[in-house]
Amino acid sequence: MAQVKTGMRKGLTAYGDEGFSLFLRKAFIKAMGYTDDALDRPIVGITNTFSGFNACHRNVPELIEAVKRGVMLAGGLPVEFPVITLHESFAHPTSMYLRNLMAIDTEEMLRAQPVDSVVLIGGCDKTVPALLMGAASTNVPSILLVTGPMITGDHKGERLGACTDCRRFWGKFRAGEISEQEIGEVNNKLAPSAGTCMVMGTASTMALCSEALGMMLPGGACVPAVMAERLRHAEASGARAVALAAARLTPDKIMTVDAFENALRVLFAVGGSTNAIVHLAAMAGRLGIKLDLEAFDQMGRETPVLVDLKPTGQGYMEDLDRAGGLAVILREIKHQLHLDAMTVTGRTLGEELAQAPAAWPQQVVRTFNDPVFAGGSIAVLRGNLAPGGAIIKQAAMDPRLLKHEGRAVVFESLADLADRVDDPNLDVMADDILVLKNAGPQGGPGMPEAGYLPIPKKLAAQGVKDMVRISDARMSGTAFGAIVLHVTPESALGGNLALVCTGDRIQLDVAARSLMLLVSDSELEARRAKWVAPAIRSADTRGYRKLYMDQITQADEGCDFQFLQPPITTQAPRAR
Repeated sequence: MAQVKTGMRKGLTAYGDEGFSLFLRKAFIKAMGYTDDALDRPIVGITNTFSGFNACHRNVPELIEAVKRGVMLAGGLPVEFPVITLHESFAHPTSMYLRNLMAIDTEEMLRAQPVDSVVLIGGCDKTVPALLMGAASTNVPSILLVTGPMITGDHKGERLGACTDCRRFWGKFRAGEISEQEIGEVNNKLAPSAGTCMVMGTASTMALCSEALGMMLPGGACVPAVMAERLRHAEASGARAVALAAARLTPDKIMTVDAFENALRVLFAVGGSTNAIVHLAAMAGRLGIKLDLEAFDQMGRETPVLVDLKPTGQGYMEDLDRAGGLAVILREIKHQLHLDAMTVTGRTLGEELAQAPAAWPQQVVRTFNDPVFAGGSIAVLRGNLAPGGAIIKQAAMDPRLLKHEGRAVVFESLADLADRVDDPNLDVMADDILVLKNAGPQGGPGMPEAGYLPIPKKLAAQGVKDMVRISDARMSGTAFGAIVLHVTPESALGGNLALVCTGDRIQLDVAARSLMLLVSDSELEARRAKWVAPAIRSADTRGYRKLYMDQITQADEGCDFQFLQPPITTQAPRAR
C-alpha cells in the first residue's frame, strides 16, 4: 500500500523528479521565513475570504489570526491563502451566478496546495455553500468557521437588523409613510457592525444548517461577529483542524445522507431561507446525493417552526445566541434527528448534544408542541405552472393568501419589471398575481433575488402590504410575503411560466400544494408553438458566462454545474 503523502510532500509540482520538486518547494517557501521544523509539521490551510467589498467578512483578518493561534498551539503550521469572496450586494448580476466559480476556486486551490486539512472561513450567503461544495469535491479534511451575525442597530428606540428591516422600511418609504430624510437615517443604522445579516436570512440559515450537518464546531453558528467568543471559537477551530488532519476525518464521512436530513430538519425548525434548499441540494449533489422535493415537503409537514426570529418571528440572531444557540433547537427536534451522524469533533451529533450546556429559561426557541408556526415553514408546490416544482415560504406570508385565485399581471423580464411596476397607469389591483419571467438560473442569469417583486407603488400607497408573486427567481432569506419561487422548468427554457399572459387566471392553494394556470392544454400548446426562446446575449458566448450557460442545472438540482456532480447514488431526505 502506497504511503499517504502529507505536508510539503503532498501534491508536488510535476517536474519529473520528486526529490527536486520538494527541494524547490522548500527553497521558495523558506523565503516566507519558515524553518525546517515548521515545514515538517501538519499544514493547515486557511481560506482568506476578506474583501473591501464584503462587510460580512470584515472580521476575517482577526479570525485568521485566532485560527493560526489554535493551529500552532496544536502543533500544526497554519498557512492562509485567498479564494474568491462574494457579497450579495456587491456581485453583478447576482452572487448566485458566481457561487459555482467560488466553489471551483476552493476546490482547485485545495487540490493544488499541500494542505493536510483546511479551515474554511465564510459567512455571507453564497460563501458557505461554495466553500463546502469545494471541500466535498476534494474530500480534504475540512472545518467550517463562519464570520458570525451582526449585532442589531437602533432607530428611535426600535431594534433594526439587516435585511428584513431594510425591506420593511423601504416598503414604508415607497408607500410614502416615511420621508427621504428618515430613510437615510435608517440606512445608517441597519448594518451597525461586521458580520452577516442578523435575521434568519440565508447566511444565518446556512450557518445553522452547517453546524447541524456536522461541519462546524458546536455553538459556532450564532455567536455575533464582534464578540470575543467568536475569536475563541476560531482558535478552537484551528486546533481541531490539526486533529482532523491526523485522523483523516474527511467530509464524505461527515456529510452523509443522515447529516443532510439533520440539516434539512433544522432548516424547517428555524424557519430558514428558501435559498438553503438550492444550496443544500448543490452540496449534497457533490456527494452523489439528490434532494427529493416530495420527501422534503413531507419533512416540512412534520417539523414546525420553533425559532422566533425575523422574518418569520420577531427576534434576531444575538437573541438566539443568548438563548443557547442551535443546541436548544436540536433538543426540541431530537426525536426527528439522526443522532449517530458523525461531526468534525470526531463525536456524533447525539454525543455533542448530550454534552451541551443545560437549558435555561428563554423566549426565543419554542417547544415542539407550542411552535411559532405549525405547518412547515416552506411548502413545495406542483401543477401545470410548475411541473418540476416551486416553493413558497408559507410561514412568512399573509395567511389570507394561502388559497388565492387572481388575474396575472405579467412582466417579461427584470428590465420590464423595473420599467413598469411603478407606472401609475399600470393595470393592477390588490387581488391580482404578479408574474415575473426570465429570472431563473439561465434567464437572469444567476437566478437573482428578484422574486420579492415590489408592491406596485400605487398599491403600496393604498396600504397593500402583500400580494401573490410568482417567478423562476429566488428571494433573499430576509424577505417575506406570498411569494412563489424557483418555478421549474424556468421560463428561459420554455417552461409553462413562459406561456403566461396578462389576464390569465392563476390558482394558488398552499394546503393542497397546488399552483395552476387556469388555461386549457390546447391553448398552452398553441402558445408554445409561437414561443421564441430569449436571444443569446453577447456575454453568454465567452469566459465563465459561457461555461455557466452550458452547464447550469435547474433549482431543484442546486444550480450547480453538471460536470461537477458525480452520479446520484441516493436521495435525501428519504421517504418514510
